[in-house]
Amino acid sequence: MAASMFNPNPILASGPSYSFSQAAAGVKEHSFYPYTDNGGSTLGISGTDFTIMAGDTRSTSGYNINSRYAPKVFKIGGDDETGEGAHMVLSVVGFAADGRALKERLDAIVKMYRYQHGKNMSVKACAQRLSTILYQKRFFPYYVHALLGGIDEEGKGSLYSYDPVGSYERESCRAAGAAASLIMPFLDNQVKNNNQYVPGSGEGHELEARKAELLPKDEVVKIVRDAFTSATERHIEVGDGLQMLVATRDGIEEVYYPLKKD
Repeated sequence: MAASMFNPNPILASGPSYSFSQAAAGVKEHSFYPYTDNGGSTLGISGTDFTIMAGDTRSTSGYNINSRYAPKVFKIGGDDETGEGAHMVLSVVGFAADGRALKERLDAIVKMYRYQHGKNMSVKACAQRLSTILYQKRFFPYYVHALLGGIDEEGKGSLYSYDPVGSYERESCRAAGAAASLIMPFLDNQVKNNNQYVPGSGEGHELEARKAELLPKDEVVKIVRDAFTSATERHIEVGDGLQMLVATRDGIEEVYYPLKKD
């Protein structure tokens, strides 16, 4: 009786005063989380008459490397598994299974359009269709950051970036994935000329900002390689290999460069 008088909770006077119910200690709720992040990064840059899409080939789960060659950049609308005849490129990074499912669905739709209409789907139309695909799954989204690139109807390079539920915009460059926060500032500076000024144009706030100019293809290839080389040094989920697809009027060229494997 005396113990219960000085205990703030008389009901638990015979034992320690926990902030939770001991009755629920043996109850465990089972749950299922369908997503995982398989690491890696992708980027896209559009030019005057080309678009370059690139991604590393490392696939991870936490600190484990699942594969050292897991492509994240795919040809869309090709005749067979090799992608011959494709005229657009899709990159997906995030949950690898969702990325592959999204690629297969978009590829099938683009092929069906060609069979039904006798012509290739334009990049602009495909960009809208991809947005619709993602929005249709908004209540159970594809857990990916997608980029779509190709050559538009005017012969210019075009690049579209997406969020998981279909919101998209056309951009000159975009990075996605684990190292996006490392690569995107580099692209802003080197491709868009952000925070670059004309030498001798003034002092302080009077400095004249350099205008963004479309870069030649060879220069963009160097920027892409530098971006991934730097990201590999700073992020453990990026590395092994660099897969690069270059889309032009003549088709899509695939190039591979090795990256650090540690």
